[in-house]
Amino acid sequence: MKTIRIFTIIFFVALLGVVVSCKEEERRIGDSEDSVPPNQPIGITYKPLYGGARFFYEIPGDEDLLSIDAVYTNNDGKTFSFSSSYYKDSLDVYGFGDTIEYQVDLYAIDRAGNRSEPAQIMVKPLKPAIARVAESIEVKPGFSSFFLDWENDLEQSINIYVDFSFNEDGVDRELTSVFSSNLKEERRFIENLDLGPEQPVAVKLRVEDIYGNITEPIDKGTLTLYEDMEIPKDSWLLPATNDSIGGVPQCFGNGLEGRLRYVIDGIIDRGDNLNFMHTHGRGRTGEEDDGNMPWNIIIDLGDYYELSRIVTVQRHSGGLDNINRGQYYRSENVGVYEMYYWDEDSAKWSIISEHQIPVPKSLSELEFVKKGEAGDMAYMYPDDPKYTKPTRWFRYRAMKGFTSNYTREDANCLSELTLYGRKAVQ
Repeated sequence: MKTIRIFTIIFFVALLGVVVSCKEEERRIGDSEDSVPPNQPIGITYKPLYGGARFFYEIPGDEDLLSIDAVYTNNDGKTFSFSSSYYKDSLDVYGFGDTIEYQVDLYAIDRAGNRSEPAQIMVKPLKPAIARVAESIEVKPGFSSFFLDWENDLEQSINIYVDFSFNEDGVDRELTSVFSSNLKEERRFIENLDLGPEQPVAVKLRVEDIYGNITEPIDKGTLTLYEDMEIPKDSWLLPATNDSIGGVPQCFGNGLEGRLRYVIDGIIDRGDNLNFMHTHGRGRTGEEDDGNMPWNIIIDLGDYYELSRIVTVQRHSGGLDNINRGQYYRSENVGVYEMYYWDEDSAKWSIISEHQIPVPKSLSELEFVKKGEAGDMAYMYPDDPKYTKPTRWFRYRAMKGFTSNYTREDANCLSELTLYGRKAVQ
């Protein structure tokens, strides 16, 4: 009996849902012979928003009311429509490109598609997202590159057009890069510009939103880029596991198929070659009681260099065809690390910076492979690009893995480290 009673309750709940759903559908389908429009929304007020407005109103009493719609036309003649269902008493409208007055028409729509007479409201929005983003953009020179920082506190989708020009071998070149984002804070690079100090780069920017509004070009002046080179690895040396340099032990990286020497051999791990180091969960010293992270890779550069940036390549282990993501940006790889140089003046390790490798979004398996094989590039001083003091010793301190939002100390592997900089003048 209890089972039958429960079944009966479930049946009537389901039946009630069908009835409600049918009534809702009935309201939407309506009677095609109905030609009587609903009454206008009344008592309309609005609150200005950034690049928009929120309208408040009294819902008309028509039984067959379906929605309240808002329509406006921008300065380019493009018309935009927004809609709010009949059970809400407010409606948000966006897409205004500046802070001038706009006319917005509000209509009541019934289930047969009849539209009321318009209620015309003049609104003056607050500063739109494109203007706010444009004001926040900073452009800085980097190493064979330059980069943009900006804030988008409204987190609206925007495009940033970067128009830049320079002279290369006597030829004037004009290029444009486009970045799309809706993140609150963003940094994007224009890379692989092999330009010297005598080849300045002129930069202008435009910011566009999804409604087609775009700022006038913003002149950011000219930049002189920094030069560096890949530091050759043929003179690099790795101290033996647990050898101490400045009180810091060299890590253990010879677990399972891994070998510590692989991180400086110039060969990246792909699914078919197993070229990586592996701490086997005891990376600090090789002794299990000492635990895994943080572990340190200490490199004798063989000469004195001023360091500029680093590229790290993770363990792949993604199958023989190298088309699967494998372990890129996942467990066992390093997600957060610190960098140090040996300061001979103070006879101690001096921290350079900490870097968290970002996990790419919305990539296919093959795109993950390509990005993973290219490696993650980071500046020694990310917010103020410059060189370190001259040093012969570099230290890479692995802090966290990728798992559980960079909170786990479970990173065992690394494939390759590549350093950039310039030879120090002795």
